[in-house]
Amino acid sequence: MMRAAAHLSALGLLLAAAVGAAAPPSIDSAFQKFWSARNPDDAAKAAAAVVSSGIPFDAALARLKRGRPYSSQVKHGLVRLQRRSVMGEFFYDLAIPDTYDPARAYQVRVQLHGGVMMRETSEPRSGRGGRGGSGVTLPGAEQIYVMPTGWRDAPWWSRVQLENLDAILDSVKRTYNVDENHVVAAGVSDGATGLYYVAMRDTTPFASFLPLNGFMMVLANDRVGVDAELFPTNLLNKPLFVVNGGEDPLYPLRSVEPYVGHLRGSGVTVDYHPRPEAGHNTAWWPEMKDAFETFVRDHPRNPYPDTVTWEATDRDMPARAHWVVIDRVKQAAAEPRLEPDLNVFSGAGPNHGRELFGRSRPSGRVDAHRAGNTIELRTRGVAELTLLLSPDVFDFSQPIRVTANGRAVADGLQQPSLATLMKWAATDNDRTMLFAAELHVSIK
Repeated sequence: MMRAAAHLSALGLLLAAAVGAAAPPSIDSAFQKFWSARNPDDAAKAAAAVVSSGIPFDAALARLKRGRPYSSQVKHGLVRLQRRSVMGEFFYDLAIPDTYDPARAYQVRVQLHGGVMMRETSEPRSGRGGRGGSGVTLPGAEQIYVMPTGWRDAPWWSRVQLENLDAILDSVKRTYNVDENHVVAAGVSDGATGLYYVAMRDTTPFASFLPLNGFMMVLANDRVGVDAELFPTNLLNKPLFVVNGGEDPLYPLRSVEPYVGHLRGSGVTVDYHPRPEAGHNTAWWPEMKDAFETFVRDHPRNPYPDTVTWEATDRDMPARAHWVVIDRVKQAAAEPRLEPDLNVFSGAGPNHGRELFGRSRPSGRVDAHRAGNTIELRTRGVAELTLLLSPDVFDFSQPIRVTANGRAVADGLQQPSLATLMKWAATDNDRTMLFAAELHVSIK
């Protein structure tokens, strides 16, 4: 029996060695690798070690909510950086408070410059002799400023810039202690116009959008080369702080205000500040700075909004807004329009009833509302979607019921999954937005 036991023990060791098996990583070391990952892809690989470490779900959730430890040995002041992509080098600047304290979470402002179509190549913001400026051009509250660079072939209204902004934000959050629910996007002129594109395409990371001296309808001009179809209804998800000038030769109040009124009347939260005496500049900034920062402070992001509205084309699948992901649209949808449809101009005059942006591809839209463990969906053109369920808002001990267009499509218990928790933690890099289950729904 002793020889048999020894033989089995040796065989076990040989089998373990043969398959490369090793003792599960310790929980601490697994999380250390997860926190030190350089990007979401590396974090996804490290997440597998966390799952195999044997950590209980609740313990992993608690660690994710606490977040990574932040070093005090980081650069302060103006930090000039760049990242490489298939489009070339994307330069960007960070302005970090000199008093940066890693124990404190900081508000972040992503600030998009103007004159993007006059920049022929990618170059540092500080390389134009002051155009666009180096450092903070619109200084406000103590915060972290993110100042990326766009140019003619990579304007703010392009997919490559959406990818760039997401990658920069992810990198900043891995280095500095960021208040995830106070990340805002602001912009001037072309930067402001680009914000409307970002808000209609990638709402999840941001608390609000603050376009200054821009105009949404520039994006309807074929000459600017917008690379995606746009859905103004998506603006319902986040508040806007808008400033325009009456003497602006590009976007005067008489041109902008009908569309601001259209958005407001259709349900978008718009804090509008017309400056009748202002031209196409920010000379008014000293007077508007406090109102701007008060708006930012008073409109934190809700990572789990009760109501989400999102629309996208088949080219953009999967398309996500917070806890709603559209996976597939119907190719020949003949379903009635969902109201309100902000693409249909509601203002007076000859443009009443006209579409703001043209349509050439099938799209799908979902209006999702959550109350307790019940989710109600209204859809048009959607074939499949995924609902991301957070333990912060759902009671997993009780059934979760989902209806779509008045019909029950799911009703039962959902099991929290450590693998799902770590998957989305790796993707979002967000302590305040964590998901424990995916509920896949087919729409008949």
